[in-house]
Amino acid sequence: MDFQSLGNVTLHVLVGLTMLIGWLGLFIVIVPGLVIIWAAGLVFGLVIGFTTSGWIIFAIMTVLMIIGSLIDNVLIGASAKQKGASWWAIAAAILGAVVGTLLLPPVGGLLFAMIALFIVEYLRVKDFRKALDTTGSMALGCGWAVVARLAIGAVMIGLWALWAFVL
Repeated sequence: MDFQSLGNVTLHVLVGLTMLIGWLGLFIVIVPGLVIIWAAGLVFGLVIGFTTSGWIIFAIMTVLMIIGSLIDNVLIGASAKQKGASWWAIAAAILGAVVGTLLLPPVGGLLFAMIALFIVEYLRVKDFRKALDTTGSMALGCGWAVVARLAIGAVMIGLWALWAFVL
């Protein structure tokens, strides 16, 4: 085996493993798994050189990464808003997520977001059950966001496999 073939195999293995790690990181809300998958695709394109089909696939991967990165906020916030959460509660949940992520990674972000949402909603409506329902709705939105990100990540990895092994 020559050095060029070895380098090519190594590149494919490293990019594939990086994408797999990024995809597995999507289970943890704070890990930017889609960005990791996208960055691995970028490195792959830069190393092998972008062909026309490579640019097209990478452009699709870029759009998917942007959509997938935004879908979290849309699904989570919309789910809570649909149950009647105030914008103040959603903002508190976002702030709680940031603080929780810094203080207690990797689950602190989700935990602090739920607690912050519950507290603000309870103080607003003075109804334990209503605040709990809103918090549960946000948790459901988090679950759907994870499912959506996993699906988008799988499509991105599939596009890279098509680019790397077929085209």
